[in-house]
Parts: sequence; C-alpha cells; structure tokens
Amino acid sequence: MKKDITVPSVGESVTQGILAAWLKAAGDQVEEGSDLFELETDKATVTVPAPAGGVLAISVAAGTEVTIGQVVGSIDLEAVGTTAPQAAQAPAPAASAASKPAPAAARPAAPAPSSPRPAPSASAASAPPARAPSPSAAPAASRPAAAPPAAPPAGTSAAPPAGRAAGTSADGGQRVAMSTLRKRIAERLLEAQRSTASLTTFNEVNLQKVVDLRARYKDEFERAHGVKLGFMSFFVKACTLALAEMPLVSAHIEGDEIVYPDAMDVGVAVSTERGLVVPVIRGADGLGLAQLESAIADLAARARDRKILPDELSGGVFSITNGGVFGSLLSTPLLNYPQSAILGMHAIQRRPVVEEGPGGEQVVVRPMMYLALTYDHRLIDGREAVTFLKRVKDFVEDPWRLFIEA
Repeated sequence: MKKDITVPSVGESVTQGILAAWLKAAGDQVEEGSDLFELETDKATVTVPAPAGGVLAISVAAGTEVTIGQVVGSIDLEAVGTTAPQAAQAPAPAASAASKPAPAAARPAAPAPSSPRPAPSASAASAPPARAPSPSAAPAASRPAAAPPAAPPAGTSAAPPAGRAAGTSADGGQRVAMSTLRKRIAERLLEAQRSTASLTTFNEVNLQKVVDLRARYKDEFERAHGVKLGFMSFFVKACTLALAEMPLVSAHIEGDEIVYPDAMDVGVAVSTERGLVVPVIRGADGLGLAQLESAIADLAARARDRKILPDELSGGVFSITNGGVFGSLLSTPLLNYPQSAILGMHAIQRRPVVEEGPGGEQVVVRPMMYLALTYDHRLIDGREAVTFLKRVKDFVEDPWRLFIEA
C-alpha cells in the first residue's frame, strides 16, 4: 500500500513554489512527521514533513517548479527501506537513455570559494527588511539530500544548493542561479525604493532603567514564563503605544487614499540562513511583555527551522529590525513596503552623557542605543516622524510607563 506525497498548502496567497531539496534519499525508510523535503516559495522556505512512515519513492527531482497539491513522490507503507545512493534522488531514466547526462539538479557542482557567514541572532537581524528577506545575506547551501559527496579540496566550500544550476563566469568565479526567495527579495527592495519617498530620522535612547529592570526581574521572569526577558519586547510595546497616539505612522497609501489599519500587527525582523524574514506578531498592542517575548521566540525559531508559514510573514503595519545584534552602530533601514515606517535598533554602547543630578549637571556613563526611523515622506511629515520616535524614546527610558499607559 502506498501513500502519495503532495505539495501542501502553505498559505492562501501561495499557489506554486520550487521543490528546493529532498532531505531523504529514494529508498530511505522515513518516519511519519520527519523532515522530507524543502518547499521554496517567494516568501519563505518551508520544510515539509512525511505524511506517513515507510519507504520513500521520489517522482519529482529537486529544483523542479511544483504546484500546491501536486504529487511529488510516494511512501510504501509496507516495504522495508534500504538507503539508496544519492543518484536515486530523481526517477531513473529509460534504458535507451542511460548514456545521457544526469539533470543539473542531480549533478555535483563545481566547488566554490568559502565565505564566512555570521551566526543568526536570538531575536532579530541586522539588515533592513523588505516584507521578507534582506539582500545582505548570501544564499545558504541546502542540507544534503542523502549521503554527502566526497570532501572538496582544501580552501573550497560545498556545492551550491540543490536545484541551483552552477556555471563559471568569465573571470573564473562561480555562477549560481538566484533562488525564488532571493529574487523576490530583490523585487520588493527595488519596489520600496521606487515607490516611496524614504527619509530617516535619528535619536538615541538611554537604556539604564531597562537594563536595571531586566537585571532585577530576569530570573523570576524566566521561571514564571519559560522565556527570557529581552530588549525587543520593550521596543515592540513602546512602538504600539506610540502608534496608538499617532496612527498615521501605521497607515499606508493605496492609490489616492490613505488606509488606516484596524489591527496593530507588528513585524520583527529575524535573520535566517536564507536571508532576512519578518514574521508578524498579530495584535501586538494587546500583549504583555511575556506574551511578546514568547511570540518573538516562537516565530524566530520556526523561521530559522524553515517552519514559518508565508501567511505569518504578511499583513504587518509596522516593522522593527535590530542591526545591533551584529554590532551595527547606526544604519538607515529600508521600508518593508507597503508599510510606511520601520524602526531600526542598534548596538548598545556605554557612552558618557550629561544628566541632571542632585548637585546640578554631571557626566555619567550609560548604556546608549541609536534609533533610526525610516518613513515614507509622501504620507508622514518630519514633525510626525520625529514626534513618534521621541515617544518611543520616552517609553523605553521610563519603562514603567509601558505598564501604566498600556
């Protein structure tokens, strides 16, 4: 008895994608729920689990464009599996065509020079988002479909991701086809640049009270809620309060009209191997710090494990990106179009500042962070942008107001 393996629905707006890589080889024994293949859409890469346990048969090779509901293989529920060589990933050719070369997706590609890749952050990412990922992260190699090939020569890296045809450029470098996700990133970023009048305003925030509050309650908070108390929840909460005071910042332009949202859905950028994605926290204004931290941790983990759904990356009204986790001191984030504003957080540095003390002004050292608000100047004037960012600063510098005014 066999069970078909079909391409599952991963969101209302998704009708097709690329079968990026098989994570098991033909003939392998697989368990129900184990990772089976990766489906790459224009919004996210999703790992699809096995629908049942048994022996895997593959009918669609990695790198093939597929549609939702299409049968890409089957599982023999009664047979006993034996690991097959990697060449068995694609259907075997007819005997008369045995001498033909294997398809590009099944051939090993030429090795490429290795390049270091930064480790992903715990809560957010560095580059400015564009609904889905950022252009700053390089494409990551997919996990091997079966047994790994022979080790490449010293000083080189593994082959490009499964399904990515490789070639050689005129200067001897390697050419690898852009993924569907990466092409969509490029399109969205260019769309944001062409369609908006972006401007950025800056401020800095003194995080001493937040640092003190976290140090005092972090252990108790983690025991009570099972999640660490980070910095991101303070900024999400501060932004929702500031957006409630200045709803124009969460609005966007459609044709000749201004559209005000009916929900406070805030996106938080997360760095993954495939690039930057922006999962959306639904109803962020109604969540407390513990609920925000739990939502951020869950979305970030599933985004990195390729279990995030495309629908969870859409519909936000405002976004936050944190380049500080990679050491960025100051940057100008790009709008997550069609949103009209995005907040950029940066590295925390201990710097001397002037404060009013009992004896007058004094110079003290405080943990300081630069903030950047990029906004669409077609809709938001400088007064609104500066005032909004100042309100975020006020809430974070006096975090007790997050609870009093929520």
